[in-house]
Amino acid sequence: MVSDPITVRVPATTANLGPGFDCMGMALDVWNEVWVEEGKDPEVSIQGQGSSDLPADADNLVYRAMKHLFEHAQVDMPPLRLRCHNQIPLQRGLGSSAAAIVGGLVAADLLMSQIWGSGAPAHSKEDLLERAAHLEGHPDNVAAALLGGLQLVVSEEGTLVTDPVPLPDDIATVLFIPQMTIATEDARKVLPSSVSREDALYNAGRVALLVNALSTGRLDHLPLATRDRLHQPYRQKLFPAMKVIFQAAMKAGALGVFLSGSGPTILALTRGREMTVAYEMADAARKANVDGETKITKPTPQGAHPMGTRE
Repeated sequence: MVSDPITVRVPATTANLGPGFDCMGMALDVWNEVWVEEGKDPEVSIQGQGSSDLPADADNLVYRAMKHLFEHAQVDMPPLRLRCHNQIPLQRGLGSSAAAIVGGLVAADLLMSQIWGSGAPAHSKEDLLERAAHLEGHPDNVAAALLGGLQLVVSEEGTLVTDPVPLPDDIATVLFIPQMTIATEDARKVLPSSVSREDALYNAGRVALLVNALSTGRLDHLPLATRDRLHQPYRQKLFPAMKVIFQAAMKAGALGVFLSGSGPTILALTRGREMTVAYEMADAARKANVDGETKITKPTPQGAHPMGTRE
């Protein structure tokens, strides 16, 4: 029996950070909330981002993620009422689907602990991460959404291994979020099936430099460390203005800049000059006839969690 309503907060995420293709994700201080209580029939309502586009029934991804965990645990899920308050834009490279999946899994896990009366999580974070990656198809965004901070994630013989990368406390992020959308599936279709050894070595070196720069505070290395040859040059075909917005961010004083996930959002890392960087990115986009908005935020060390709790 579900005795009390549950509210789960889950952060937006950015993946890749330039060279870390499919193996790095970072949580951002932009949040979706999922409110759940037992009802007579499945019911879903949506406020904010996606309110006119997302399914408001049992086909909703949050609901489907919850059902998946109950089925995986071989437990009957009671009829539920869900209210989703979404601040994360859809199909913009900010982890909206990862947030939905992780939010649903965490909510389902809390419901199971209520039903069983254990008072403790029904699944480990490792279990939830495996389920989330299974549903999402890749682990970078879901690792950051679940665990918070900047996460390295790799798969070894079918097991996911994560490790956090320390971040400077005063680092901020400036987002340029275009009105246009890019589906992850479409962004993957433009990638080549194989890459040269030269390009693989180029990215490997920059991933190492990026991790070292962020964890040691050697932020002067970020302009070089955020460069990439494995996905951004190919995805520029879908978003030709990307290059000029990159250039504008760096000229305005950004520490580094990259395509957020599969895009089209562009993220600049900053330490000061956030307003200037935001203005110049928006101005470059306007001159390229790209509509969008800027948002200044920061990384968050906290992943998905019940409302009112901190880990």
